[in-house]
Amino acid sequence: MRLGAGLGAVVLGAALLGTPAPYLTEAPGPVFNTIGEFGDEPMISISGQDTHPTEGALSMTTVFVNGAPTSTVYVPQVIKGWLDPSVDVMPQELVYPSGTTAEDVRQMNTAAMTSSQDLATAAALDALDIDHSQRLRVIDFTPQAADVGTTDVLEVGDEVLAAEGEPVTGVEGLREVVNDAAGQPVELTVTRDGEDLDVEVPTYQEADGDYYVGILLQGDFDFPVDVEITLEDVGGPSAGLMFTLGIIDHLTETSMTGGEDWAGTGTVDPDGTVGPIGGIAQKVVGARDAGADHFLVPRENCAELEGRVPRGLEVHGVDDVDQARQVVEAVRDADDALLESLESCGS
Repeated sequence: MRLGAGLGAVVLGAALLGTPAPYLTEAPGPVFNTIGEFGDEPMISISGQDTHPTEGALSMTTVFVNGAPTSTVYVPQVIKGWLDPSVDVMPQELVYPSGTTAEDVRQMNTAAMTSSQDLATAAALDALDIDHSQRLRVIDFTPQAADVGTTDVLEVGDEVLAAEGEPVTGVEGLREVVNDAAGQPVELTVTRDGEDLDVEVPTYQEADGDYYVGILLQGDFDFPVDVEITLEDVGGPSAGLMFTLGIIDHLTETSMTGGEDWAGTGTVDPDGTVGPIGGIAQKVVGARDAGADHFLVPRENCAELEGRVPRGLEVHGVDDVDQARQVVEAVRDADDALLESLESCGS
């Protein structure tokens, strides 16, 4: 009887080890130098404007995400993740709404990466006072948008001009307005069929605690330069800041880094606003493992880095592109007074 019970426990344990777990794991991924090469090609190529040699590194960072709907995580991987300080484990429903497919994730990541490259170009040109133009249009709605009534007041093709009376320069600015509304409707000014309209747009809260209006936006830009970014099999919007700095470095006669090895992360809006991202604890580990000495992080992510900054990595929180550039150049110039005046980020 005891032998039978023991064998039953072994069989049950083996079965559990092979059971899929409803979790996602996030682990450090590779880094890519935006002012270096990807394969045999420069990651950033620019035509229509004089470019200059670069040195050092301004690397974008990535995260390996494992779990549904793109892959399967098993119980042993979850346990291993809980024991590894460089890995985060979270319920999958906190990241992807129910019903999200692997193809949905692929399309969202690809679209976000493409958009981040355009936004980075706009932010770089704005920082360098090079004229360009942008139109922000509604291209689709989330399923939740129909449930709360967003589709009753907005249409595909609407051009978003302002939110609560303030000009909208990018997705991050709109997101801030929506979250500040804390569940209340947001007034958007849009252009439709040549007419400007003010509409009250409902908002809703997701499992991540943030509020949304449920619209997918596309920025249509008219740039005086052609910027091509070569990068494969990497998705998401979080490379925006480092793409922006890479473009600026190419278009600026003096090297931004002075040969220093930088890495970083953050979304970026056309006006240079830097927004928060996910997986920050994994990205600093990946950056340090790749040899980076300095790291740029969105100021809003600093609290997540308390006690999780790798030894030997200097982390600087920034709010916008101008501040990020100022920090990088301060390290280059050994401007200790400026660096000591900055608010700390992580530990």
